[in-house]
Amino acid sequence: MDIHTLTGELSVAPQIAAHDLKALKEAGFKAIICNRPDGEAADQPNFEEIERAAHDQGLQARYLPAESGKVTDEQGAAFGALMAELPKPVMAYCRTGMRSTTMWALSQAGQMPLPQIIEKSSKAGFDLKGVVRRIVNGGKTPVEVADATHDIVIIGGGAAGISVASSLLARSPGLDIAIIDPADIHYYQPGWTLVGAGVFDPATTARTMASVLPRGVHWIKSAVAAFEPERNAVILDGCRVVKYQQLVVCPGLKLDWHGIEGLAETLGRNGVTSNYRYDLAPYTWHLVQQLHRGKAIFSQPPMPIKCAGAPQKAMYLSADHWRRNGVLGAIDIQFCNAGAVLFGVADYVPALMEYVKAYNIGLNFGQTLVSVDGPGKKAVFSQAKADGTKESITREFDMLHAVPPQKAPDFIRVSPLSDAAGWIDVDPGTLRHKQFANIFGLGDATNTTNAKTAAAARKQAPTVAHNLLVTRGTAKGEARYDGYGSCPLTVARGKIVLAEFTYGGKVAPSFPKWLIEGTRPSTLAWYLKERILPPLYWQAMLKGREWLAQPEMTT
Repeated sequence: MDIHTLTGELSVAPQIAAHDLKALKEAGFKAIICNRPDGEAADQPNFEEIERAAHDQGLQARYLPAESGKVTDEQGAAFGALMAELPKPVMAYCRTGMRSTTMWALSQAGQMPLPQIIEKSSKAGFDLKGVVRRIVNGGKTPVEVADATHDIVIIGGGAAGISVASSLLARSPGLDIAIIDPADIHYYQPGWTLVGAGVFDPATTARTMASVLPRGVHWIKSAVAAFEPERNAVILDGCRVVKYQQLVVCPGLKLDWHGIEGLAETLGRNGVTSNYRYDLAPYTWHLVQQLHRGKAIFSQPPMPIKCAGAPQKAMYLSADHWRRNGVLGAIDIQFCNAGAVLFGVADYVPALMEYVKAYNIGLNFGQTLVSVDGPGKKAVFSQAKADGTKESITREFDMLHAVPPQKAPDFIRVSPLSDAAGWIDVDPGTLRHKQFANIFGLGDATNTTNAKTAAAARKQAPTVAHNLLVTRGTAKGEARYDGYGSCPLTVARGKIVLAEFTYGGKVAPSFPKWLIEGTRPSTLAWYLKERILPPLYWQAMLKGREWLAQPEMTT
Protein backbone atom coordinates (compact mmCIF):
# COMPACT_ATOMS: atom_id res chain seq x y z
CA MET A 1 0.00 0.00 0.00
CA ASP A 2 1.10 3.51 -0.80
CA ILE A 3 0.09 5.40 2.35
CA HIS A 4 0.61 9.18 2.61
CA THR A 5 0.46 10.93 5.99
CA LEU A 6 -1.35 14.28 6.11
CA THR A 7 -1.60 14.71 9.88
CA GLY A 8 -1.12 12.60 12.97
CA GLU A 9 -4.79 11.64 12.75
CA LEU A 10 -5.22 11.18 9.00
CA SER A 11 -3.46 9.39 6.17
CA VAL A 12 -4.63 8.91 2.58
CA ALA A 13 -3.99 6.21 0.00
CA PRO A 14 -4.90 5.06 -3.50
CA GLN A 15 -7.45 2.27 -3.94
CA ILE A 16 -7.03 -0.52 -1.40
CA ALA A 17 -8.07 -4.17 -1.60
CA ALA A 18 -9.87 -6.29 0.97
CA HIS A 19 -6.66 -8.15 1.84
CA ASP A 20 -5.02 -4.83 2.84
CA LEU A 21 -7.26 -4.39 5.89
CA LYS A 22 -5.22 -6.76 8.06
CA ALA A 23 -2.07 -4.72 7.38
CA LEU A 24 -3.93 -1.47 8.10
CA LYS A 25 -5.10 -2.90 11.41
CA GLU A 26 -1.55 -3.95 12.26
CA ALA A 27 -0.33 -0.45 11.32
CA GLY A 28 -2.59 0.99 14.02
CA PHE A 29 -5.45 2.43 11.97
CA LYS A 30 -8.84 2.43 13.69
CA ALA A 31 -11.10 3.50 10.82
CA ILE A 32 -11.23 3.92 7.05
CA ILE A 33 -13.15 6.30 4.78
CA CYS A 34 -13.87 5.44 1.14
CA ASN A 35 -14.14 8.52 -1.09
CA ARG A 36 -14.37 6.65 -4.39
CA PRO A 37 -17.68 5.71 -6.04
CA ASP A 38 -18.03 2.06 -6.98
CA GLY A 39 -17.59 1.10 -10.63
CA GLU A 40 -14.98 3.63 -11.74
CA ALA A 41 -12.56 0.99 -13.02
CA ALA A 42 -12.48 -2.65 -14.03
CA ASP A 43 -9.97 -3.56 -11.30
CA GLN A 44 -11.81 -1.84 -8.44
CA PRO A 45 -13.40 -3.75 -5.54
CA ASN A 46 -16.74 -2.39 -4.39
CA PHE A 47 -17.06 -0.70 -1.00
CA GLU A 48 -19.15 -3.59 0.36
CA GLU A 49 -16.13 -5.89 -0.05
CA ILE A 50 -13.88 -3.41 1.78
CA GLU A 51 -16.47 -2.86 4.50
CA ARG A 52 -16.78 -6.60 5.19
CA ALA A 53 -13.00 -6.96 5.47
CA ALA A 54 -12.80 -3.90 7.75
CA HIS A 55 -15.50 -5.33 10.00
CA ASP A 56 -13.60 -8.61 10.23
CA GLN A 57 -10.56 -6.66 11.47
CA GLY A 58 -12.55 -4.59 13.96
CA LEU A 59 -12.18 -1.38 11.94
CA GLN A 60 -14.95 1.12 11.34
CA ALA A 61 -15.67 1.94 7.69
CA ARG A 62 -17.56 4.83 6.16
CA TYR A 63 -18.59 5.59 2.56
CA LEU A 64 -18.38 9.22 1.37
CA PRO A 65 -18.00 8.97 -2.42
CA ALA A 66 -17.30 11.91 -4.69
CA GLU A 67 -16.94 12.18 -8.45
CA SER A 68 -13.37 12.82 -9.46
CA GLY A 69 -12.60 16.54 -9.46
CA LYS A 70 -16.07 17.44 -8.22
CA VAL A 71 -15.62 17.44 -4.45
CA THR A 72 -18.12 19.91 -3.03
CA ASP A 73 -17.89 22.15 0.00
CA GLU A 74 -20.66 20.04 1.53
CA GLN A 75 -18.59 16.88 1.07
CA GLY A 76 -15.65 18.65 2.67
CA ALA A 77 -17.83 19.46 5.66
CA ALA A 78 -19.11 15.87 5.80
CA PHE A 79 -15.51 14.63 5.74
CA GLY A 80 -14.71 16.90 8.68
CA ALA A 81 -17.73 15.53 10.56
CA LEU A 82 -16.55 11.95 9.95
CA MET A 83 -13.10 12.84 11.21
CA ALA A 84 -14.64 14.22 14.38
CA GLU A 85 -16.75 11.08 14.84
CA LEU A 86 -14.36 8.23 13.99
CA PRO A 87 -11.63 6.78 16.22
CA LYS A 88 -8.13 7.86 15.19
CA PRO A 89 -5.98 7.41 13.26
CA VAL A 90 -8.06 7.29 10.08
CA MET A 91 -7.02 6.16 6.60
CA ALA A 92 -9.03 7.65 3.70
CA TYR A 93 -8.74 6.41 0.14
CA CYS A 94 -9.98 7.02 -3.40
CA ARG A 95 -8.43 6.24 -6.78
CA THR A 96 -5.18 8.10 -6.18
CA GLY A 97 -5.69 9.82 -2.81
CA MET A 98 -6.44 13.20 -4.40
CA ARG A 99 -10.16 13.28 -3.60
CA SER A 100 -9.50 12.33 0.02
CA THR A 101 -6.85 15.02 0.29
CA THR A 102 -9.17 17.56 -1.33
CA MET A 103 -11.95 16.76 1.15
CA TRP A 104 -9.51 17.18 4.01
CA ALA A 105 -8.31 20.52 2.62
CA LEU A 106 -11.87 21.82 2.25
CA SER A 107 -12.71 20.64 5.77
CA GLN A 108 -9.75 22.65 7.07
CA ALA A 109 -10.53 25.87 5.17
CA GLY A 110 -10.97 28.63 7.70
CA GLN A 111 -9.45 26.51 10.46
CA MET A 112 -5.90 26.02 9.15
CA PRO A 113 -3.90 28.70 7.28
CA LEU A 114 -3.85 28.06 3.53
CA PRO A 115 -0.03 27.90 3.36
CA GLN A 116 -0.13 25.14 5.96
CA ILE A 117 -2.74 23.21 3.95
CA ILE A 118 -0.52 23.47 0.88
CA GLU A 119 2.59 22.44 2.82
CA LYS A 120 1.00 19.36 4.42
CA SER A 121 -0.57 18.19 1.17
CA SER A 122 2.67 18.81 -0.74
CA LYS A 123 4.68 16.76 1.77
CA ALA A 124 2.16 13.97 1.28
CA GLY A 125 2.69 14.18 -2.50
CA PHE A 126 -0.45 16.07 -3.60
CA ASP A 127 -0.57 19.39 -5.46
CA LEU A 128 -3.55 21.35 -4.11
CA LYS A 129 -2.82 24.72 -5.67
CA GLY A 130 -6.03 24.42 -7.68
CA VAL A 131 -8.03 23.73 -4.53
CA VAL A 132 -6.50 26.73 -2.84
CA ARG A 133 -7.42 28.92 -5.84
CA ARG A 134 -10.94 27.59 -5.51
CA ILE A 135 -11.06 28.42 -1.79
CA VAL A 136 -9.86 31.98 -2.27
CA ASN A 137 -12.16 32.47 -5.30
CA GLY A 138 -15.33 31.54 -3.45
CA GLY A 139 -15.58 27.99 -4.77
CA LYS A 140 -14.78 28.77 -8.43
CA THR A 141 -11.84 27.48 -10.44
CA PRO A 142 -10.35 30.22 -12.67
CA VAL A 143 -9.95 28.52 -16.07
CA GLU A 144 -7.65 31.30 -17.28
CA VAL A 145 -4.92 30.06 -14.90
CA ALA A 146 -3.51 26.90 -16.53
CA ASP A 147 -1.36 24.44 -14.64
CA ALA A 148 -0.21 22.94 -17.95
CA THR A 149 -0.62 23.56 -21.68
CA HIS A 150 -0.06 21.05 -24.49
CA ASP A 151 -0.69 20.98 -28.23
CA ILE A 152 -2.72 17.77 -28.00
CA VAL A 153 -4.38 16.39 -24.87
CA ILE A 154 -5.75 12.83 -24.82
CA ILE A 155 -8.23 11.80 -22.13
CA GLY A 156 -7.76 8.12 -21.33
CA GLY A 157 -4.73 5.82 -21.33
CA GLY A 158 -6.53 2.70 -22.47
CA ALA A 159 -6.25 0.95 -25.81
CA ALA A 160 -7.78 3.87 -27.71
CA GLY A 161 -5.79 6.64 -26.03
CA ILE A 162 -2.36 5.06 -26.31
CA SER A 163 -3.01 3.87 -29.86
CA VAL A 164 -4.02 7.32 -31.09
CA ALA A 165 -0.99 8.90 -29.37
CA SER A 166 1.31 6.41 -31.08
CA SER A 167 -0.41 6.91 -34.45
CA LEU A 168 0.03 10.67 -34.11
CA LEU A 169 3.71 10.36 -33.30
CA ALA A 170 4.23 7.90 -36.17
CA ARG A 171 2.91 10.58 -38.53
CA SER A 172 4.43 13.61 -36.85
CA PRO A 173 7.30 12.91 -34.41
CA GLY A 174 7.94 15.63 -31.89
CA LEU A 175 4.30 16.57 -31.25
CA ASP A 176 3.62 17.91 -27.77
CA ILE A 177 1.12 15.30 -26.49
CA ALA A 178 -0.21 14.67 -22.99
CA ILE A 179 -2.27 11.69 -21.86
CA ILE A 180 -4.45 12.20 -18.81
CA ASP A 181 -5.21 9.01 -16.87
CA PRO A 182 -5.04 8.27 -13.14
CA ALA A 183 -4.48 4.51 -13.48
CA ASP A 184 -1.15 2.88 -12.65
CA ILE A 185 -1.95 -0.28 -14.63
CA HIS A 186 -2.93 -0.75 -18.27
CA TYR A 187 -4.97 -3.89 -18.99
CA TYR A 188 -5.38 -6.07 -22.06
CA GLN A 189 -9.05 -6.62 -21.32
CA PRO A 190 -9.77 -8.97 -24.26
CA GLY A 191 -7.59 -11.49 -22.43
CA TRP A 192 -9.92 -11.74 -19.43
CA THR A 193 -12.21 -14.17 -21.27
CA LEU A 194 -9.28 -16.59 -21.45
CA VAL A 195 -8.33 -15.90 -17.82
CA GLY A 196 -11.85 -17.00 -16.89
CA ALA A 197 -11.27 -20.21 -18.85
CA GLY A 198 -7.92 -21.04 -17.29
CA VAL A 199 -5.99 -20.36 -20.52
CA PHE A 200 -4.24 -17.10 -19.56
CA ASP A 201 -2.63 -16.16 -16.28
CA PRO A 202 -4.18 -12.84 -15.16
CA ALA A 203 -0.74 -11.22 -14.77
CA THR A 204 -0.13 -11.54 -18.52
CA THR A 205 -3.01 -9.11 -19.16
CA ALA A 206 -1.55 -6.28 -17.07
CA ARG A 207 1.40 -3.95 -17.50
CA THR A 208 2.34 -0.72 -15.79
CA MET A 209 1.03 2.41 -17.46
CA ALA A 210 4.52 3.88 -17.54
CA SER A 211 5.80 0.92 -19.56
CA VAL A 212 3.20 1.23 -22.36
CA LEU A 213 3.06 5.00 -22.82
CA PRO A 214 4.77 6.18 -26.02
CA ARG A 215 8.16 7.75 -25.52
CA GLY A 216 7.95 11.52 -25.32
CA VAL A 217 4.29 11.66 -24.29
CA HIS A 218 3.59 13.53 -21.06
CA TRP A 219 1.62 11.53 -18.51
CA ILE A 220 -0.71 13.58 -16.31
CA LYS A 221 -1.65 11.09 -13.61
CA SER A 222 -5.01 12.50 -12.70
CA ALA A 223 -8.71 12.16 -13.41
CA VAL A 224 -10.82 14.58 -15.42
CA ALA A 225 -13.61 16.44 -13.66
CA ALA A 226 -15.04 18.72 -16.35
CA PHE A 227 -14.59 20.26 -19.79
CA GLU A 228 -14.52 23.91 -20.85
CA PRO A 229 -14.41 23.44 -24.65
CA GLU A 230 -15.06 27.11 -25.40
CA ARG A 231 -11.85 27.91 -23.51
CA ASN A 232 -9.92 24.84 -24.75
CA ALA A 233 -9.51 23.70 -21.16
CA VAL A 234 -9.94 20.55 -19.10
CA ILE A 235 -10.50 20.68 -15.33
CA LEU A 236 -8.74 17.93 -13.40
CA ASP A 237 -9.15 16.32 -10.03
CA GLY A 238 -7.80 18.82 -7.50
CA CYS A 239 -9.17 21.76 -9.55
CA ARG A 240 -6.11 21.93 -11.79
CA VAL A 241 -6.49 23.26 -15.32
CA VAL A 242 -4.91 21.85 -18.51
CA LYS A 243 -5.25 23.68 -21.81
CA TYR A 244 -4.94 22.32 -25.34
CA GLN A 245 -5.11 23.11 -29.04
CA GLN A 246 -6.71 19.76 -29.92
CA LEU A 247 -8.45 17.34 -27.59
CA VAL A 248 -9.02 13.57 -27.99
CA VAL A 249 -11.55 11.99 -25.62
CA CYS A 250 -11.52 8.21 -25.08
CA PRO A 251 -12.10 7.36 -21.40
CA GLY A 252 -13.79 3.98 -21.84
CA LEU A 253 -17.00 2.85 -20.14
CA LYS A 254 -18.31 2.82 -16.60
CA LEU A 255 -19.46 -0.55 -15.26
CA ASP A 256 -22.61 0.03 -13.21
CA TRP A 257 -22.37 -2.81 -10.68
CA HIS A 258 -25.07 -1.15 -8.58
CA GLY A 259 -27.43 -1.18 -11.56
CA ILE A 260 -28.37 -4.73 -10.47
CA GLU A 261 -29.71 -4.88 -6.93
CA GLY A 262 -27.57 -7.04 -4.65
CA LEU A 263 -24.87 -7.75 -7.24
CA ALA A 264 -22.15 -5.54 -5.77
CA GLU A 265 -22.59 -7.13 -2.34
CA THR A 266 -22.10 -10.71 -3.55
CA LEU A 267 -19.47 -10.42 -6.31
CA GLY A 268 -16.57 -12.78 -5.80
CA ARG A 269 -18.47 -15.12 -3.46
CA ASN A 270 -21.64 -17.21 -3.29
CA GLY A 271 -20.92 -18.46 -6.81
CA VAL A 272 -21.31 -15.00 -8.38
CA THR A 273 -18.59 -13.84 -10.75
CA SER A 274 -17.85 -11.73 -13.84
CA ASN A 275 -15.06 -11.71 -16.42
CA TYR A 276 -15.62 -7.96 -16.71
CA ARG A 277 -13.44 -7.37 -13.64
CA TYR A 278 -9.74 -8.21 -13.53
CA ASP A 279 -9.76 -9.70 -10.04
CA LEU A 280 -12.92 -11.75 -10.65
CA ALA A 281 -11.95 -13.55 -13.86
CA PRO A 282 -9.83 -16.08 -11.90
CA TYR A 283 -12.88 -16.71 -9.68
CA THR A 284 -14.82 -17.61 -12.83
CA TRP A 285 -12.30 -20.34 -13.59
CA HIS A 286 -12.41 -21.52 -9.97
CA LEU A 287 -16.20 -21.85 -10.11
CA VAL A 288 -16.10 -23.67 -13.45
CA GLN A 289 -13.63 -26.21 -12.09
CA GLN A 290 -15.62 -26.77 -8.90
CA LEU A 291 -19.05 -27.18 -10.50
CA HIS A 292 -19.92 -30.82 -11.26
CA ARG A 293 -23.69 -30.61 -11.18
CA GLY A 294 -26.29 -27.90 -10.74
CA LYS A 295 -27.44 -24.73 -12.44
CA ALA A 296 -25.25 -22.18 -14.24
CA ILE A 297 -26.63 -18.84 -15.45
CA PHE A 298 -24.88 -16.47 -17.84
CA SER A 299 -26.50 -13.03 -18.15
CA GLN A 300 -26.19 -10.21 -20.67
CA PRO A 301 -27.55 -6.69 -19.99
CA PRO A 302 -29.15 -4.29 -22.48
CA MET A 303 -26.86 -2.81 -25.10
CA PRO A 304 -24.56 -1.01 -25.45
CA ILE A 305 -21.84 -2.92 -23.64
CA LYS A 306 -18.20 -3.47 -24.45
CA CYS A 307 -17.47 -6.70 -26.27
CA ALA A 308 -21.05 -7.83 -26.64
CA GLY A 309 -19.89 -11.38 -27.28
CA ALA A 310 -18.04 -11.70 -23.96
CA PRO A 311 -21.03 -12.97 -21.91
CA GLN A 312 -21.55 -15.95 -24.22
CA LYS A 313 -17.82 -16.51 -24.68
CA ALA A 314 -17.64 -17.24 -20.95
CA MET A 315 -20.60 -19.59 -21.32
CA TYR A 316 -19.21 -21.60 -24.24
CA LEU A 317 -15.77 -22.04 -22.66
CA SER A 318 -17.34 -23.12 -19.37
CA ALA A 319 -19.59 -25.63 -21.16
CA ASP A 320 -16.64 -26.97 -23.12
CA HIS A 321 -14.72 -27.59 -19.88
CA TRP A 322 -17.71 -29.41 -18.36
CA ARG A 323 -18.06 -31.50 -21.52
CA ARG A 324 -14.38 -32.45 -21.49
CA ASN A 325 -14.73 -33.52 -17.86
CA GLY A 326 -17.87 -35.56 -18.45
CA VAL A 327 -20.22 -33.50 -16.29
CA LEU A 328 -22.01 -31.41 -18.92
CA GLY A 329 -25.15 -33.56 -18.73
CA ALA A 330 -25.51 -32.81 -15.01
CA ILE A 331 -25.37 -29.02 -15.46
CA ASP A 332 -28.34 -26.92 -16.52
CA ILE A 333 -26.94 -23.95 -18.50
CA GLN A 334 -29.17 -20.92 -19.11
CA PHE A 335 -28.26 -17.85 -21.17
CA CYS A 336 -30.42 -14.89 -20.14
CA ASN A 337 -30.00 -12.09 -22.66
CA ALA A 338 -31.77 -8.74 -22.41
CA GLY A 339 -31.59 -8.54 -26.20
CA ALA A 340 -33.80 -10.26 -28.73
CA VAL A 341 -31.16 -12.27 -30.63
CA LEU A 342 -28.14 -14.44 -29.87
CA PHE A 343 -25.76 -12.18 -31.81
CA GLY A 344 -26.34 -8.88 -33.59
CA VAL A 345 -24.90 -9.98 -36.96
CA ALA A 346 -27.11 -12.74 -38.34
CA ASP A 347 -24.39 -14.37 -40.51
CA TYR A 348 -22.65 -15.72 -37.41
CA VAL A 349 -25.72 -17.07 -35.60
CA PRO A 350 -25.93 -20.50 -37.35
CA ALA A 351 -22.44 -21.49 -36.21
CA LEU A 352 -23.17 -20.32 -32.68
CA MET A 353 -26.45 -22.23 -32.59
CA GLU A 354 -24.60 -25.46 -33.32
CA TYR A 355 -22.75 -25.03 -30.03
CA VAL A 356 -25.85 -23.89 -28.17
CA LYS A 357 -27.47 -27.18 -29.16
CA ALA A 358 -24.34 -29.25 -28.51
CA TYR A 359 -24.07 -27.84 -24.97
CA ASN A 360 -27.87 -28.02 -24.45
CA ILE A 361 -27.99 -24.34 -23.47
CA GLY A 362 -31.34 -22.79 -22.71
CA LEU A 363 -31.82 -19.45 -24.53
CA ASN A 364 -33.91 -16.81 -22.78
CA PHE A 365 -34.22 -13.58 -24.76
CA GLY A 366 -35.66 -10.32 -23.47
CA GLN A 367 -34.68 -11.18 -19.88
CA THR A 368 -32.77 -8.55 -17.91
CA LEU A 369 -31.04 -9.36 -14.63
CA VAL A 370 -32.42 -6.94 -12.02
CA SER A 371 -31.43 -8.41 -8.66
CA VAL A 372 -29.24 -11.08 -7.10
CA ASP A 373 -29.59 -12.84 -3.76
CA GLY A 374 -26.11 -14.29 -3.36
CA PRO A 375 -26.57 -16.23 -0.10
CA GLY A 376 -29.96 -17.51 -1.30
CA LYS A 377 -28.50 -18.43 -4.72
CA LYS A 378 -31.36 -16.75 -6.59
CA ALA A 379 -31.38 -14.31 -9.52
CA VAL A 380 -34.39 -12.26 -10.57
CA PHE A 381 -34.95 -11.28 -14.20
CA SER A 382 -37.41 -8.82 -15.68
CA GLN A 383 -39.16 -9.68 -18.94
CA ALA A 384 -41.59 -7.57 -20.99
CA LYS A 385 -44.89 -9.26 -21.82
CA ALA A 386 -46.85 -8.86 -25.04
CA ASP A 387 -49.25 -6.40 -23.41
CA GLY A 388 -46.40 -4.08 -22.38
CA THR A 389 -46.32 -5.06 -18.72
CA LYS A 390 -43.33 -6.73 -17.10
CA GLU A 391 -43.07 -9.97 -15.22
CA SER A 392 -40.40 -11.17 -12.81
CA ILE A 393 -38.70 -14.52 -13.28
CA THR A 394 -36.73 -15.99 -10.39
CA ARG A 395 -34.02 -18.50 -11.21
CA GLU A 396 -31.92 -20.54 -8.80
CA PHE A 397 -28.22 -20.93 -9.52
CA ASP A 398 -25.06 -22.60 -8.35
CA MET A 399 -22.95 -20.35 -10.57
CA LEU A 400 -23.89 -16.95 -11.95
CA HIS A 401 -21.74 -15.10 -14.47
CA ALA A 402 -23.20 -11.59 -14.33
CA VAL A 403 -22.48 -8.69 -16.65
CA PRO A 404 -23.36 -5.22 -15.33
CA PRO A 405 -25.15 -2.53 -17.34
CA GLN A 406 -22.70 -0.04 -18.82
CA LYS A 407 -22.69 3.65 -19.63
CA ALA A 408 -20.35 6.53 -20.37
CA PRO A 409 -18.37 7.85 -17.38
CA ASP A 410 -20.15 10.42 -15.23
CA PHE A 411 -17.88 13.30 -16.26
CA ILE A 412 -18.73 12.60 -19.92
CA ARG A 413 -22.49 12.24 -19.45
CA VAL A 414 -22.84 15.65 -17.78
CA SER A 415 -20.43 17.44 -20.12
CA PRO A 416 -21.06 19.69 -23.14
CA LEU A 417 -19.42 16.97 -25.27
CA SER A 418 -22.26 14.45 -24.80
CA ASP A 419 -25.43 13.77 -26.77
CA ALA A 420 -28.85 13.39 -25.14
CA ALA A 421 -28.04 9.81 -24.12
CA GLY A 422 -24.74 10.78 -22.48
CA TRP A 423 -22.26 9.55 -25.13
CA ILE A 424 -19.53 11.63 -26.82
CA ASP A 425 -21.25 13.14 -29.86
CA VAL A 426 -19.02 12.51 -32.88
CA ASP A 427 -19.40 12.11 -36.61
CA PRO A 428 -19.41 8.31 -37.24
CA GLY A 429 -16.98 8.57 -40.15
CA THR A 430 -14.45 11.25 -39.19
CA LEU A 431 -14.85 10.82 -35.41
CA ARG A 432 -14.71 14.60 -35.06
CA HIS A 433 -17.02 16.12 -32.47
CA LYS A 434 -20.18 17.45 -34.08
CA GLN A 435 -19.99 20.82 -32.31
CA PHE A 436 -16.32 21.42 -31.46
CA ALA A 437 -14.04 21.11 -34.49
CA ASN A 438 -10.83 20.66 -32.47
CA ILE A 439 -12.20 17.75 -30.42
CA PHE A 440 -12.25 14.09 -31.46
CA GLY A 441 -13.63 11.00 -29.75
CA LEU A 442 -13.01 7.28 -30.14
CA GLY A 443 -13.34 4.06 -28.20
CA ASP A 444 -16.21 2.83 -26.08
CA ALA A 445 -17.62 6.18 -24.88
CA THR A 446 -18.65 7.58 -28.27
CA ASN A 447 -22.15 7.43 -29.78
CA THR A 448 -21.04 5.59 -32.92
CA THR A 449 -22.99 2.39 -33.61
CA ASN A 450 -20.02 0.07 -34.04
CA ALA A 451 -19.27 -2.77 -31.64
CA LYS A 452 -17.34 -1.52 -28.61
CA THR A 453 -14.21 -3.65 -28.97
CA ALA A 454 -10.44 -3.18 -28.93
CA ALA A 455 -10.47 -4.05 -32.63
CA ALA A 456 -12.70 -1.04 -33.26
CA ALA A 457 -10.29 1.23 -31.39
CA ARG A 458 -7.41 -0.17 -33.46
CA LYS A 459 -9.18 1.00 -36.64
CA GLN A 460 -10.38 4.28 -35.15
CA ALA A 461 -6.98 5.48 -33.90
CA PRO A 462 -5.40 6.07 -37.36
CA THR A 463 -8.56 7.86 -38.51
CA VAL A 464 -8.45 10.25 -35.56
CA ALA A 465 -4.69 10.75 -35.91
CA HIS A 466 -4.94 11.76 -39.56
CA ASN A 467 -7.96 14.01 -39.19
CA LEU A 468 -6.51 15.73 -36.15
CA LEU A 469 -3.36 16.56 -38.12
CA VAL A 470 -5.59 17.99 -40.85
CA THR A 471 -6.99 20.42 -38.29
CA ARG A 472 -3.40 21.40 -37.47
CA GLY A 473 -2.67 22.05 -41.13
CA THR A 474 -0.01 19.35 -41.43
CA ALA A 475 -2.03 16.73 -43.38
CA LYS A 476 -4.51 16.73 -46.25
CA GLY A 477 -7.60 14.78 -47.19
CA GLU A 478 -10.04 13.10 -44.87
CA ALA A 479 -9.82 9.71 -43.19
CA ARG A 480 -13.04 7.80 -42.57
CA TYR A 481 -13.81 4.99 -40.15
CA ASP A 482 -16.16 2.36 -41.59
CA GLY A 483 -17.47 1.00 -38.30
CA TYR A 484 -15.19 -2.04 -38.22
CA GLY A 485 -15.41 -4.22 -35.15
CA SER A 486 -14.30 -7.74 -34.37
CA CYS A 487 -15.47 -10.31 -31.87
CA PRO A 488 -13.57 -13.62 -31.67
CA LEU A 489 -16.34 -15.84 -30.29
CA THR A 490 -14.62 -18.60 -28.32
CA VAL A 491 -17.11 -21.43 -28.82
CA ALA A 492 -14.75 -24.10 -27.42
CA ARG A 493 -11.18 -24.39 -26.28
CA GLY A 494 -9.33 -24.41 -29.59
CA LYS A 495 -12.24 -23.14 -31.72
CA ILE A 496 -13.34 -19.59 -32.54
CA VAL A 497 -15.99 -18.05 -34.75
CA LEU A 498 -14.19 -14.90 -35.88
CA ALA A 499 -16.92 -12.30 -36.29
CA GLU A 500 -15.81 -9.18 -38.22
CA PHE A 501 -18.22 -6.54 -39.42
CA THR A 502 -18.70 -2.84 -40.16
CA TYR A 503 -21.56 -0.37 -39.75
CA GLY A 504 -24.94 -1.94 -40.40
CA GLY A 505 -23.71 -5.45 -39.60
CA LYS A 506 -21.95 -5.89 -42.94
CA VAL A 507 -19.55 -8.84 -42.75
CA ALA A 508 -15.98 -7.62 -43.29
CA PRO A 509 -13.42 -10.44 -43.08
CA SER A 510 -9.74 -9.57 -42.81
CA PHE A 511 -8.57 -12.91 -44.16
CA PRO A 512 -9.44 -14.95 -47.28
CA LYS A 513 -11.98 -17.74 -46.78
CA TRP A 514 -9.41 -20.43 -47.53
CA LEU A 515 -7.43 -19.25 -44.50
CA ILE A 516 -10.17 -18.35 -42.00
CA GLU A 517 -13.87 -18.78 -42.78
CA GLY A 518 -15.30 -16.30 -40.28
CA THR A 519 -18.79 -17.74 -40.19
CA ARG A 520 -17.49 -21.17 -39.20
CA PRO A 521 -15.54 -22.25 -36.10
CA SER A 522 -11.81 -22.21 -36.80
CA THR A 523 -8.73 -23.58 -35.07
CA LEU A 524 -6.57 -21.00 -36.82
CA ALA A 525 -8.79 -18.22 -35.43
CA TRP A 526 -8.18 -19.64 -31.94
CA TYR A 527 -4.45 -19.56 -32.60
CA LEU A 528 -4.87 -15.94 -33.69
CA LYS A 529 -6.72 -15.07 -30.47
CA GLU A 530 -4.41 -16.95 -28.13
CA ARG A 531 -0.99 -16.42 -29.71
CA ILE A 532 -1.09 -13.56 -32.23
CA LEU A 533 -3.48 -10.92 -30.91
CA PRO A 534 -1.80 -10.31 -27.51
CA PRO A 535 1.63 -9.45 -28.98
CA LEU A 536 -0.14 -7.59 -31.82
CA TYR A 537 -1.83 -5.50 -29.14
CA TRP A 538 1.26 -4.77 -27.06
CA GLN A 539 3.84 -4.45 -29.85
CA ALA A 540 1.83 -3.09 -32.78
CA MET A 541 -1.43 -1.42 -31.85
CA LEU A 542 -0.03 0.43 -28.82
CA LYS A 543 3.07 1.42 -30.78
CA GLY A 544 1.40 2.98 -33.81
CA ARG A 545 2.06 0.09 -36.20
CA GLU A 546 -1.12 0.03 -38.24
CA TRP A 547 -1.11 -3.46 -39.74
CA LEU A 548 -4.54 -4.02 -41.36
CA ALA A 549 -5.71 -0.76 -39.76
CA GLN A 550 -5.04 1.88 -42.40
CA PRO A 551 -8.07 4.19 -42.69
CA GLU A 552 -10.07 4.78 -45.84
CA MET A 553 -9.04 8.13 -47.36
CA THR A 554 -11.10 10.65 -49.32
CA THR A 555 -9.80 13.76 -51.02
